[in-house]
Amino acid sequence: MTTPPQGLASRPSIQEVVVDCADPAALATFWAGLLRTRWVMRHEGWAVVDADPLLLAFQQVPEPKGSPKNRLHLDVLVADADAETARAVALGATVTGTRELGPDGDGFVVLQDPEGNELCLVVDNGGGWTTGTRTALDERGAAG
Repeated sequence: MTTPPQGLASRPSIQEVVVDCADPAALATFWAGLLRTRWVMRHEGWAVVDADPLLLAFQQVPEPKGSPKNRLHLDVLVADADAETARAVALGATVTGTRELGPDGDGFVVLQDPEGNELCLVVDNGGGWTTGTRTALDERGAAG
């Protein structure tokens, strides 16, 4: 049995989320701008964004996106949906029209990144979603 790399948790965790795309550098630039963080080209066709606590990677693939519906999307936690939507649009995002925000401002807005990949800007300033999810995990969650 080999020793796990230094810093590896005692249970598996997500190291990075990988998005297939046509232009890794362009999407890394977009996502790094949206998350106000840094990014790097690891090698041709592979860019990585520091989305602490995990990595967000963009892998160049030859085939175009075949379906209008993503099988995976990212929820990006923000404090102000309007301000962050405007910033995302300035970075190249498109608003899809789906917007569900309560009177307290909590909820979500659905956008697409510059290649049409969906993402949600999520506002949970009241903590209801996050606290409710953590509580449900504590009460009913089962380890895989």
